[in-house]
Amino acid sequence: MQIADHSVSQENFDLWECNACTLRFTQDVPDEDNIGPYYKSPDYISHSNTKTGIVNKLYHRVRNITLSQKQRLINTETGVSKGNLLDIGAGAGTFASFMRDGGWSVTALEPDEQTRKNALASYNIRLSPSNDLFTLAPASFDAITMWHVLEHVHDLHGYLDKIHEILKANGVFFVAVPNYTSRDAQQYKEHWAAYDMPIHLYHFSPASMEQLLNKHGFRLKTIMPMWFDSFYVSMLSEKYKTGKQSLIKGFISGFLSNMEAYRDPKRCSSIIYIAEKA
Repeated sequence: MQIADHSVSQENFDLWECNACTLRFTQDVPDEDNIGPYYKSPDYISHSNTKTGIVNKLYHRVRNITLSQKQRLINTETGVSKGNLLDIGAGAGTFASFMRDGGWSVTALEPDEQTRKNALASYNIRLSPSNDLFTLAPASFDAITMWHVLEHVHDLHGYLDKIHEILKANGVFFVAVPNYTSRDAQQYKEHWAAYDMPIHLYHFSPASMEQLLNKHGFRLKTIMPMWFDSFYVSMLSEKYKTGKQSLIKGFISGFLSNMEAYRDPKRCSSIIYIAEKA
């Protein structure tokens, strides 16, 4: 299946799937030195923090709710309320600053230099370049988070090996990624916004994610649905499919996707995988 870059270049990219593990991946992606321009969309909210447009305004309202939910989840799963947290792919720094203000000692990594500057200006939080991950000491963190980041990482296996090394023995790894087996993904097919090619290099099913975690020495404890994501993704997908914004159709699609995921959480549009060292 060919999928267009709807955000920047309008180029088409091939989607391939491994028959053995069901991991899907974007074929012929730009390398790390050349992928930067594909992120340069003013609507790429993770970097720009934009509030332009009704969908992005809704995103910001929902984010205020999900920040508290993530904090409670981390505190509960780790049994720690003021530990050491590593946030990989911190974007605009919103989550990292929220956790810092909640009492956690936060290390946050972000590859884009301008986004790091924006985070410092907006939240007075200093983010480090992503390559600093490989300088961090073993067994340093109670919690490591990747919120919609793993799908962007070129060195997938290298990252997971290092994360395993720097996580404490009783630490917890939280990784959120889109789920291409969701109802909304199957409805929108090549127009599904969460494919987001070419900046999404990998596309995960629950089965492929569990296999990947196991391969790198983790044990999957549980999964948590991300209920709001189906609405956001469906609204964008509707725009990509029809060329015009239709919030009502997108909302209905997101609602129907969540209804299916309520019966089977592995069908949610996005999933948080909560893992510990095996």
